[in-house]
Amino acid sequence: MPEVSMTVNGRVVRSMVEGRTLLVEYLREHLHLTGTHVGCDTTQCGACVVHVDGLSVKSCTMLALECEGSEVTTIEGLAPLGAPLHPMQAAFREHHALQCGYCTSGMLMSATYLLRNNPSPSEEEIRRAIRGNLCRCTGYVNIIAAVRAAASAPVEEALG
Repeated sequence: MPEVSMTVNGRVVRSMVEGRTLLVEYLREHLHLTGTHVGCDTTQCGACVVHVDGLSVKSCTMLALECEGSEVTTIEGLAPLGAPLHPMQAAFREHHALQCGYCTSGMLMSATYLLRNNPSPSEEEIRRAIRGNLCRCTGYVNIIAAVRAAASAPVEEALG
């Protein structure tokens, strides 16, 4: 089996993995970072969104080996254990932007990516940014309100 090495949430990790191991499987099963969810396995739902080298990606359609030498941030990396919530997480909580919570980690990662690249998005830009994330509880109104609230926070606070 080949070895893969990457930095996940600021920590260098190395593992032997099968060539067919998806990034989402690697994160959940090898590193026990279960905040990244598997919703569909077909890149439709967005529950598995993480950041790889600063880009927002669906980890269910990316091989772990493709991340060799990469910097990966998962939902656990937005606000490490014991740290205050990331401003986007706080906005989601404040605006009740989660119901069952299954889509939340992917939504948060997509929304954080949006604000990093567009600190003052319009409602249409927010809708476009989360288009690849499905909320089966239909919480979109509150999700959009949360992203708008995070965008109105001071830039350094909203970006984390």
